[in-house]
Parts: sequence; structure tokens; C-alpha cells
Amino acid sequence: MHENAEAPDRLNLVRVPDPYVAYAKVTQLFCRRQGQAQGIHPSATVHDSAVVPASASVGPGCSIGENVVLGENTEILSGVVIGNGSHLGADCVIFPNVVIYHDVVLGDRVTVHSNTVIGADGFGFAREKDGWTKIYQLGSVRIGNDVEIGASSTIDRGAIDDTVIGDGVIIDDQVHIAHNCTIGRNTAIAGCVGIAGSTEIGANCTIGGLVGIGGHLKIADNVHFNGSTVVTKSISSAGTYSSGTVVQEVHTWRRNAVRFGQLDEWIERLKALEKALHRSAAENGEKK
Repeated sequence: MHENAEAPDRLNLVRVPDPYVAYAKVTQLFCRRQGQAQGIHPSATVHDSAVVPASASVGPGCSIGENVVLGENTEILSGVVIGNGSHLGADCVIFPNVVIYHDVVLGDRVTVHSNTVIGADGFGFAREKDGWTKIYQLGSVRIGNDVEIGASSTIDRGAIDDTVIGDGVIIDDQVHIAHNCTIGRNTAIAGCVGIAGSTEIGANCTIGGLVGIGGHLKIADNVHFNGSTVVTKSISSAGTYSSGTVVQEVHTWRRNAVRFGQLDEWIERLKALEKALHRSAAENGEKK
């Protein structure tokens, strides 16, 4: 119960400043996930040059590449692939079937849920007369401390500079973060968000589900996007932003959808009407 709330007499209770945060902390006591046994499973493939401390664990069917470094107490669960030269910090948990490409860096206490891909090539192609020429992605991905990434999300490597995820960022399932994006510390990103390349998002932002953010934009600290917002321009001031229309009965929506296309014509007609009224008022005033 909140520390300032009134309680009935003879009721046993615990007063806390923030009940929801207290609840979150208590749930840790009841988590039933058992840590994986330390050591390397016989079916895992670990390159001779990889550094795997005795306190770490590598599960069945994993592939650990050349010059990979794992931190103390880090758990790599079954079927994970970690590419050459990647470094993972201490106390990380990488759930089954995650793929981490080459030269990716994860900080301490990073959790990555199943089927997520970190460090795949960004979507870079140059248009030619007869098709597309691939732009090789020469950067990587750097992820800070205390980051959690949901299942089936994708974070692309940078084209030249790195894609950067700051400390304390939390990312939901099925989120796509394109090449060269920067996500500021403690920002939260809900499911099915898409962020186009080279966009910079500030610290302590919240991005609701199904938000789409265009490329090469800058979003200030403490910006909050409600679900399904479409962001096509930079946001320089903190605050809450929305776009789109609320759900409507289909016949009403169809009528309004037609009217959306007529808005420009109506505005021009309104401007012309205002000019005519001002002109008429001026002429009448002169006659007086």
C-alpha cells in the first residue's frame, strides 16, 4: 500500500513509496527460471580462441566464434550463435536461438530473448539502372548495461558508425531498429515498433506499440509517443505526441476517408472566402 494511503484498523500491511515498483521487486523472489549449469555443453562448438570463464555457461548446440569474449556468470542457452569478435559482459542471459553477428558488443546484465537477431546488415543499397548494388555495412552494434531485448526483435549493424543502444533501455518483442540508430538511456520501446535508419532517440522516452519513426530524425529526451503514432519529423521538445484517427464504424470511416482527400480543396475555398469577406468589408468601410 502507498505510504500515504489510509488503511482499515487492525490490517497488517506494508507501506511503500511506490507500490508498483515494490511489486516488481517482489516478483523476483518468485521467479522459477533456473539458471543453466556452468560450463560448456558437449554439443556446443566453441572456437579455441574464445574466452569463456569458468562461471559462464554455454548450452546445447551453441556456436561461439573466433575471439568471442564472454563475461563472468553469463548464460548462453541452447542454439545461440555468436559471431567472431563479439564481446558480452558479465551476468548476461541470452535465450535460445538468438543470433549475434560478428563484432557486436553487449554490456553487463543484458538479457536477449529468443529468436532476436543483433548485428544483421542494415538495409543499404544503391539504385542502378538494372537493379540494386549492396552497400556493405561496416559498423556494428553497441549495447549498454542493464538492457533487455524482447523476442524476435532485430537490431541492425551500422553502415559506417555503430548502432548504439544506451544503458537501461528496454525493448519489447518484434521491434526493428535500423542501422545507425541511437537510443538514449532508459528509453522504453513497445512491440511492433519500427525505427528507420540514422534516427537519434533521446533518454527516458516511451514509444508505444506500432509506432513508426522515419529516418534521419532527432527525438528529444522525455518524449512519449502514443501507440500507432507515425513520426515523420524531428521532435525537439519533451511531451506526449499522437497521430492517426480513433476506431470508427466502417461506414463512418469510409465517409471520413473521402473527406480527408477533400481537405486541401476546402481550405483553399475557405481562404478565398475569407479574402472576399475582407475585401468586401474594406470596400464598405471606404464607402462610409
